[in-house]
Amino acid sequence: MPFRMADYYLRIYRRYPNKQIHQVVIYLDKTSSEKVYQTTFTTAKMRHEFSVIRLWEQPPEIFLRTPGLLPFAVLSATENKASTLQQVAAAVDKIDERRTQSNISAAAAILAGLVLDQEVIGRLFRRDIMSESVIYQMIQNEAEEQGRNKKAREIAANMLVEGMSIDLITRLTGLPPEVVQQLQQQQTND
Repeated sequence: MPFRMADYYLRIYRRYPNKQIHQVVIYLDKTSSEKVYQTTFTTAKMRHEFSVIRLWEQPPEIFLRTPGLLPFAVLSATENKASTLQQVAAAVDKIDERRTQSNISAAAAILAGLVLDQEVIGRLFRRDIMSESVIYQMIQNEAEEQGRNKKAREIAANMLVEGMSIDLITRLTGLPPEVVQQLQQQQTND
């Protein structure tokens, strides 16, 4: 991380030499690695410093006071993660703007997944609110696309077994010819 931060700094500085830059690395999940305590990159002729925030060392109150920080509260120095997430859910319910409410709910649920199981998260956050979030919709769309692609591959594999041509399979499934050829090669190898 230190080398990467020095590299990022130089890239930003090259593009915006007159801007003041303050770099911060935020570690989400608790670890015993000593690397999360490194805040400098040093070579024989260069020294670069950056800040580090380890969420598990921060008090939850910091995050519970500001709507945009609510999703991070469950990763903070709290004894009871489920209780903290319940406080987050209650704070989210008080947000007037529905779009903001749904985006914060989805972000909180995603981050809570690092430390809590799905049942607890599902019990505290309403699915209908989260489903309005652009983040949630993006994840859902990707999952649906993967499902369609998997099904098209299964159909193509069955068509190959039936002796259909690659050109016809490509037209019927919408898969690229290279993918159908790979499936055919896999069947040959099996």
